[in-house]
Amino acid sequence: MRFITLQTIDDERVSAYVNLTEMQLRNRLEPAKGLFIAESPKVIDRALAAGREPISLLVEEPWIEGMAETFARIDAQWGPDVPVYVASPEQLQRLTGYRLHRGALSAMRRWPLPSVAEVCRDARRVAVMENIVDPTNVGALMRSAAALDIDAVLVTPSCGDPLYRRAARVSMGTVFQVPWTRITGYEPSGAENKRYWPFLGIDELKSLGFTTVAMALEDDSLSMDELVDRLHSPADAPGHIERLALIFGTEGDGLSRHTIARADLTVKIPMSHDVDSLNVAASSAVAFYATRIR
Repeated sequence: MRFITLQTIDDERVSAYVNLTEMQLRNRLEPAKGLFIAESPKVIDRALAAGREPISLLVEEPWIEGMAETFARIDAQWGPDVPVYVASPEQLQRLTGYRLHRGALSAMRRWPLPSVAEVCRDARRVAVMENIVDPTNVGALMRSAAALDIDAVLVTPSCGDPLYRRAARVSMGTVFQVPWTRITGYEPSGAENKRYWPFLGIDELKSLGFTTVAMALEDDSLSMDELVDRLHSPADAPGHIERLALIFGTEGDGLSRHTIARADLTVKIPMSHDVDSLNVAASSAVAFYATRIR
């Protein structure tokens, strides 16, 4: 590693950590060379374990000694020239705008996302995040997916970025462990088709053998218990579900009417005390646990 002590927070070499928005990071130079920021040693270590390339690190001085194994891993895999910018706690707080409780950040290179078919090839249970924009909810859903053995996560074009720094931090780095991609398509001209989801997107999931399940409170919604019964019924039983795609909607509005209309089933989680819904992070965890493969 090359350790470089910052003399000023205006150093242009650390501009990616403060001056660039998440969208600018994502599209810096060109999409294939976009960056993301991993925050905290645990998230950085999980990203490295997944083979993600570090461009630089920004570390609070008191954390240097405790990250010796991380630095050794980077030296072994990426060579000794990756810079580590060292800042005082006061400099780092001024630079990022808030106090880091896990005083390390790393700018890392994005990777080309796989196709839906590639991510889902061996999957039995997948989750779809439709237009979920709160990074805390995105990260929490990814963490629950990892903890409860969801095979893959798909995010729609308007969904928040799982690599957004807060989303990755809330996920505790599991965003680098659970296979995921954006479920989207392209026009013959090469332009992204914004209408791919839910119209062709749900059709694609069905063509891959998934039973698509909209998690929504509708008059004709099945209970979670009925879904579980179908999932664990004999393979030749009527209504048996072999491959399951659970679709979760955005905060507040829930799933779009087009998604609900096109899904194979609509399922609800029974609730008491006149509670009409759960936060998407909570509802996804309940659904993942209930439908786990036994």
